[in-house]
Amino acid sequence: MLDRSKIGHEFDSFSIDIEQGRLKFFAKAIGETNPVYSDELAARDAGYKTIPAPPTFPMVLDMEGPDFLPVLKLLGMDISRILHGSQEFEYTGTIYAGDTITVTSKLKDVFDKKGGALEFVVMENSYTNKNGELVAVAANTLVYRNP
Repeated sequence: MLDRSKIGHEFDSFSIDIEQGRLKFFAKAIGETNPVYSDELAARDAGYKTIPAPPTFPMVLDMEGPDFLPVLKLLGMDISRILHGSQEFEYTGTIYAGDTITVTSKLKDVFDKKGGALEFVVMENSYTNKNGELVAVAANTLVYRNP
C-alpha cells in the first residue's frame, strides 16, 4: 500500500517560458485548426492579447519539471505499474505566448479500490503566470496496480 501520510506533500515549483512556436506545434499535434492558436492577428481579432495556449496544454508543462513524475519517487512507485486514469482542467485565466508559467504540484489524495489491488493517486497542479495570476488548475489521477 502506498504511504497515505504523504497526502498534502507539495513538490518544488518550477517555471517555464511559453514560446509561440511551441503553442503552434501543440495545436497542430492535437488537430486544433482554429487560427487563434497559430496566427497572432487572428488571436488579436478574437480578443486575445496574443496567441493563447490550446486546451489541455498545461499537461505538457507538468513534464517540464526537474523530475519526471516526482510522485513516483515520493511514494516508491514502480513506473511499470501505473496507468494514467484521468485529467481535468479548470481555467481561471489564459496562458499566452510570452508568458512565464510557474507550476506547483501537490499530492491531493491516495485511495484504493478492489481490496487494495488498485490505488489511485490524485495530483493537483496549479499554473500561475508572471503577474502572479492563477490561470489554471489541473487534477491528474494515476492508477497504480499493486503486485
